[in-house]
Amino acid sequence: MQKKIRGRWHFIIKRIFCGCFFLAVAGVFCLLAGNFWVRKSTEKKIMTNEEELKQVSQPDCILVLGCGLRPDGEPTQMLKDRLDTGIALYQAGVAPKLLVSGDHGRIQYDEVNKMKQYAIDQGVPSQDIFMDHAGFSTYESMYRARDIFQVKQLIVVTQEYHLYRSIYDGVQMGMEIWGYPAKKVRYGGQRVRDLREVLARNKDVLYCLFKPKPTYLGEAIPVYGDGNVTND
Repeated sequence: MQKKIRGRWHFIIKRIFCGCFFLAVAGVFCLLAGNFWVRKSTEKKIMTNEEELKQVSQPDCILVLGCGLRPDGEPTQMLKDRLDTGIALYQAGVAPKLLVSGDHGRIQYDEVNKMKQYAIDQGVPSQDIFMDHAGFSTYESMYRARDIFQVKQLIVVTQEYHLYRSIYDGVQMGMEIWGYPAKKVRYGGQRVRDLREVLARNKDVLYCLFKPKPTYLGEAIPVYGDGNVTND
């Protein structure tokens, strides 16, 4: 009798183990498939020089995505590299406006005003810089670019590993979008970012499928107007 019971439990445990193993394999396959799809469907929209960008139809703006501030409140090196690239494209006449999007969800943490001030210090007129104070994620930045800032065509600037997802989200929002990579630098902790990005790409595939609204929406602020209306 005890042998029978042990045999039954052994069979049940074996079935559970096999089921978990196949679920894990299926999960990994889905992650890899989602990652592959995001990269493959957007890679041709990544431009590598300003001349290529000048050949596409005139974009409404250059969107620079935020990525954090240092403890002293200044932009991180990664964010500076994004801003320097976006500013250079603006100064080369690629697009007439800059849209900086980041986290300003707390009084004591304000990415976008720091980004705007950095651009002003580099000679960009304040009226040509729009701030998206509620760009809490790549998905939300793209959603708000379309619905709040009325963007139809844009250049997005970020690091190359992040461009695929940024472009994917923009395409799924119905915008014409091209990507331009910030200066190629291997930052500390990049391996972790690369792994996390695989998960983020799959998350955004789901977001773009179901289209949840961003944290905040509001009245339209067309990007072809005066960027000072976004000052606070």
